[in-house]
Amino acid sequence: MGTPAFAVPTLAAVAEAHELVGVLTRPDKARGRGRKKSFSEVKEWALAAGAPVQQPATLRDPEVQQCLAACEPEVVVVAAYGLILPPAVLQVPSYGCINVHASLLPRHRGAAPVAWAILAGDAETGVTTMQMDEGLDTGPMLLRRAVPLLPDDTTASVTPRLAELGAELLVETLARLQAGDLTPEPQPAEGATLAPSFRKQDGALDWLASAVDIDRRVRALQPWPGTFAFRGGRRLAIWRVRPVAGDTNAAPGTILAVHDAGFRVACGAGAVEVLELQRAGGTRQTAAEFLRGHLLVEGERLHPDPDLDS
Repeated sequence: MGTPAFAVPTLAAVAEAHELVGVLTRPDKARGRGRKKSFSEVKEWALAAGAPVQQPATLRDPEVQQCLAACEPEVVVVAAYGLILPPAVLQVPSYGCINVHASLLPRHRGAAPVAWAILAGDAETGVTTMQMDEGLDTGPMLLRRAVPLLPDDTTASVTPRLAELGAELLVETLARLQAGDLTPEPQPAEGATLAPSFRKQDGALDWLASAVDIDRRVRALQPWPGTFAFRGGRRLAIWRVRPVAGDTNAAPGTILAVHDAGFRVACGAGAVEVLELQRAGGTRQTAAEFLRGHLLVEGERLHPDPDLDS
């Protein structure tokens, strides 16, 4: 059971090492201006591999549960599926339902663990395999593997690394479960945090935050929902910044300096150099490229909301 690209290496690893009796993924979604239906990455892989695919809208449907039970799976592997597994499904496989979760549990339980690890300034993240229960990523842990978070890491750059790590860890988990060489470990209550999904409006940059926090938000919210600010009522997507230490008396959001490589914006503490951005309807470009076609003046202000523009 899985949906996005993160789940594909795990699916491929399962198919290589074990008999794959079926694949479940989320229903097709309409995307883009034409609202055309598109397949999930997991469905694309399964179709190419000739694996049977089902796309139930819910797992609470008794017919779906009966169909799953009829497959007689020894284990159900879940990786970023996106649907809640009810008790009737959790009880189907003899080895239980094993989740490949992209965090070091119990930290960052939820749908967006990678982004929240970056947003929190964690020095490391990783993958945990766990036996699923009825809670939100609260089941007993099986194996954990940590990796460092690099200073320039974004959610987009970290997720593929964790996907490969998760596939390796899952193969080891299944082998040791089958050999009886793995004891589930209950998650401690201490250190548990939540990592909920983001909304579009969460990408608005609040310049009252520190330069370090602005940088983390820009990196964490890539590719979704992205971060942005408004200049003169026009939206600017902010793709890459660099924190700059030092005090400033300027109001947060004020453009402090404009130079060949980019421009500097005051924050609640320190400032950031804006290095890559994108105007509405335009393409992603360096700040230097942007400045060749747009005049920015020191003293202008960027805002998180168009209604705040003066």
